[in-house]
Amino acid sequence: MNTVSSFKSLGEWLPWLETLSPREIVLGLERVEEVLGRLSIDRPPLVISVTGTNGKGSSVTMLEALLRKDGKRTGSYTSPHVCRYNERIRINNLPAGDAEIVAALEQVEKARQGVPLTFFEFGTLAALVTFNAADTDAWILEVGMGGRLDAVNAIEPDGSLITNVSLDHCAWLGNDAESIAREKAGIMRRSKPVIFGSQAVPAAILSIANDLGADLRLAGRDFTFTSNPANRTWNWRGSRVSLNDLQMPALVGDAQLVNAAGVLALLEALQLDHLLDSAFVSEALTSISLPGRFQIVRDRWILDVAHNPAAGQVLAAALRARGLTGRLIAVVGMLADKDVDGFIAALSNLVDTWVSVTVEGSRAETAAELGRKIANASGKPCLVVDDMHAAFRVADERAKEDDVVLVTGSFYVVGPALEWLQKD
Repeated sequence: MNTVSSFKSLGEWLPWLETLSPREIVLGLERVEEVLGRLSIDRPPLVISVTGTNGKGSSVTMLEALLRKDGKRTGSYTSPHVCRYNERIRINNLPAGDAEIVAALEQVEKARQGVPLTFFEFGTLAALVTFNAADTDAWILEVGMGGRLDAVNAIEPDGSLITNVSLDHCAWLGNDAESIAREKAGIMRRSKPVIFGSQAVPAAILSIANDLGADLRLAGRDFTFTSNPANRTWNWRGSRVSLNDLQMPALVGDAQLVNAAGVLALLEALQLDHLLDSAFVSEALTSISLPGRFQIVRDRWILDVAHNPAAGQVLAAALRARGLTGRLIAVVGMLADKDVDGFIAALSNLVDTWVSVTVEGSRAETAAELGRKIANASGKPCLVVDDMHAAFRVADERAKEDDVVLVTGSFYVVGPALEWLQKD
């Protein structure tokens, strides 16, 4: 049997990392901080942390594009990945190579000295080692879950962005928005800027920021935006800077303007006003791409990683804006801890045919149980297909010329769909 000292490839490391903890998610900073203290990592001049229920990945991608255009060498950490683990650790928008990640994992294992770490905690530390080795000068770190006890929060940020708060990961973070908000507020720091990107602000965000003395900046109060449908541009106004006739971000949907507005507010709060130029911002944000965010493939396939009711509503709005002339066939795979009823309700008026599948992982909902929930929530029958590739084939065969196939509900169904479409 191979031991960790003999691992040479990322393909050997990843299955082993999954065996480290009996639970996939174990919140707490003590273990990460202990191992981090033994690693020789130089903190870069700029560290940004990003949390929120939805829009984190899009916001990280926008920050990355703007900072790179300014000449900064960026390290971006996100999770989960769509197709390959390497997507989680990006250097200047490029996934780190296998050899770079393996070298970082080796360093973390040497420093660990028996300290128990989860898959995510080990990967977070490996990302920081990778960024350090690549001589990056700006880190953009996406919180995996919550904020207060997430491994990313072991790193001191210069500024933070909380995109929004709605119900998700309730088993770990709490059953109401205020409880979840308190966890996400854990990334705030005294006297450091923190942006809250949604106008629906939980009371916990306001009270914790006040008690801590954080520099909280709110959408609708400290920064605003308006769209100009006539010429497909938008305007942004902060506390010191105003930008007009910005080009729409390349990422699809009105929600991306909300994300972009929060990103620009954070740059202003960090005193990076030289980046707040209309032409500069437009060029940066029109060049970005992000797999699985209303990604259109072969004209008729739409891939979206939405997996909670709020994200389902955003997805539904994007589908309506696109226009549907034929039927909508939805292939859905979800984790068992998700609010299936709420997610399906957001889409039920648009979907004509439902197909449920079982995604990989110990937290997956079975296709049969998911199909039962979908049928109950939508009032329409749901075809149950255990094998994902078979489900994609069924959807493809049933779709006529004007029909659209939507794949959604989880990263763990969107990734396989994208790979299947690229290979087929």
